[in-house]
Amino acid sequence: MAVLLSRIGAFSHRHRLSVVAVWLVLLVGGGVGAVTLGGETSSSFSIPGQESTIALDRIGEEFGAGGEGASARVVVQAPDGQTLTTPENAGALGQLVAELAELPGVVSATNPLDPAAPSVNAQQTTAYSTVTYDAAPGEVTPEQQEALLDAVAEARDGGWTVEAAGEATQEAPHVGGPTEAIGVVVALVVLAVTYGALAVAGLNLLTALVGVGIGVLGVTIATGFIELSSTTPTLAAMLGLAVGIDYALFIVTRYRQELRHGSDVGTAIATAVGTAGSAVVTAGLTVVIALAGLFVVGIPFLTQMGVAAALTIVVAVLVALTLVPAVLGFLGHRALPRKHRAEARSATAATAAPAGGRGFLAGWATTVTHRRVLSLLLTVVVLGVIAIPFFSMQTTLVQTPPEDSTQARAQELLSDGFGPGFNGPITILFEGEGASGAAGQAAGPIGDLGDVALVTPPVPNADDTAALLTVIPGSGPTDPATEQLVADLRGQLAGVDGIDAYVTGQTAVSVDVAQSLDEALPVYLALVVGLALVLLVLVFRSLLVPLVGVLGFLLTIGAALGATVAVFQWGWLADAVNLDSTGPLISLTPILVIGILFGLAMDYQIFLVSRMHEAHSHGTRPLQSIRTGFGHAAPVVVAAALIMFSVFAGFVPAGEATIKSIAFALAAGILFDAFVVRMVLVPAALALLGERAWWLPRWLRWLPVLDVEGAALEKGATPARDREPVGATRA
Repeated sequence: MAVLLSRIGAFSHRHRLSVVAVWLVLLVGGGVGAVTLGGETSSSFSIPGQESTIALDRIGEEFGAGGEGASARVVVQAPDGQTLTTPENAGALGQLVAELAELPGVVSATNPLDPAAPSVNAQQTTAYSTVTYDAAPGEVTPEQQEALLDAVAEARDGGWTVEAAGEATQEAPHVGGPTEAIGVVVALVVLAVTYGALAVAGLNLLTALVGVGIGVLGVTIATGFIELSSTTPTLAAMLGLAVGIDYALFIVTRYRQELRHGSDVGTAIATAVGTAGSAVVTAGLTVVIALAGLFVVGIPFLTQMGVAAALTIVVAVLVALTLVPAVLGFLGHRALPRKHRAEARSATAATAAPAGGRGFLAGWATTVTHRRVLSLLLTVVVLGVIAIPFFSMQTTLVQTPPEDSTQARAQELLSDGFGPGFNGPITILFEGEGASGAAGQAAGPIGDLGDVALVTPPVPNADDTAALLTVIPGSGPTDPATEQLVADLRGQLAGVDGIDAYVTGQTAVSVDVAQSLDEALPVYLALVVGLALVLLVLVFRSLLVPLVGVLGFLLTIGAALGATVAVFQWGWLADAVNLDSTGPLISLTPILVIGILFGLAMDYQIFLVSRMHEAHSHGTRPLQSIRTGFGHAAPVVVAAALIMFSVFAGFVPAGEATIKSIAFALAAGILFDAFVVRMVLVPAALALLGERAWWLPRWLRWLPVLDVEGAALEKGATPARDREPVGATRA
């Protein structure tokens, strides 16, 4: 692989102008395609084939609800001591409804006091109007939302309490903003400090932006042909930017090292792409495996998110292998600080100073490997303690609006006026001849179930072949008692003869998604971890090194999700991340974080340990090879981790609800994995293992050699099969 990649690097250097032009054409073409072909994203989550999803589809067919537009609830509460049914208040309420019906994009607004369909509480103090738009959910424009909120604000002037909630009031997700820009600026500063040259840092960042731009524009084009989740573009941008910067960093750093060793520009580029590029390809492949492996979950929108993000990673790898060496060809020796250029031109391999022999990180490696047992125990204990909240993690698809927002205040008014369960009603669909009669007979036993506050009369369709029954729980939408009620309802309705009964609603959908994720997670982990282990065995020709990497990842994921639960569910340090409200994590968070963090953790494992393996394959003793490889790779891994952390952290303060917890978990996971697991646990564990760390059983010697370290470039031929390591048989 190293030889092939070195040829790609040499080709990109020789034809650098053409390579740059091709990437620019792709970027411009992607922009044109996104503008002309892009469509809308979806903010709904469902799983085809699940009971709740089937019911929603059938309700659309039987009752014609499938074509309805987005809706909002405008909640009105009378002043203290008054009711909404007095002549004066009733007239004012009717006037408000008329004004709502005339708002831009509004199709209809219901009157809460309409005798045919009242929506006022028993005390007649709280009511709501359902405002329906002609736009589909997620497509209500900001101008239409602003007009609604202005009307709500004006209604408050009459002394009423008026708030609005519902899907029509939800802001569209965004890609890019001030906080994300801060993350990019921090990345630029880290690059400038690492390189000692602002121009090189800027070019590194620029190539990464080209890659992420093409990736996100490609996702935008895809929205014109398939329905993608609203989270997909943001996830692709976040991952593509982080890995794009890091992959370019690894290649540029190796290129600068080769220049300092006396190589000419062309040779240095070819060697850098052949060596660091091999690690980039391997690392990128692990991330792609982790993301594409999401298909085993069986949830289409999750599969689409994974594939879209994986394709963005592929673009980032291709940019690192072609565009980065082309740009380096233009820079030449200017990639080095000015004071080092003359030395590099006159240096030879014999006179070049060895890298990584001194400094803080070299001393760190010496200390960790010397006190290996203590280092290992401290790592396990610290990460284990941080992981404790993970065991109380709760997940849901029901998103809680920000505290002190009009949506949150509206839900609170509805909860106080109609009960907590009013914000998460459960709908039961009965299908069959005489459906309304069957629904009426089932209403009594359903009302006797625990946590049921109210069962509404059945609503039949035109020919009485289907009927709807609405159950109002006694607890809120995210309460475990409401989720248990879904299971109790399904258990009770399973024995109804001659009628098909389906339980649906937002809580039921959330339960179905959570159950599917729980069932798929072990299969997903087995697939992703298994494939990555095989890949790492091929890279390092060792069984124990991959196992150390995977076990370290388990500590990383436990600590990352534990910290996320402590902040987002328990509310610890909530102000530090600009958290609007606490509650269960979004159901997608654990599996997405596990998949993404696994790929990124293996990135660091490959970049760090490959330099150790390279030193060991050149004859260095095991302990010294750990310290030498650490000295070479650790500074770059630290810089890469700081960059990736800053990019992920930039999506936390102002991120949408779904992205916020994912970005926080990824940022925390990067800190734990790069600075604790890879900087402490891995060198300590490998020092304990000694020569046995590089042991490969004889019956696996037939495995192909991937040559990530570029041995074939040094020998000018394909590397030979591994010989029996010295001391491999010692226990």
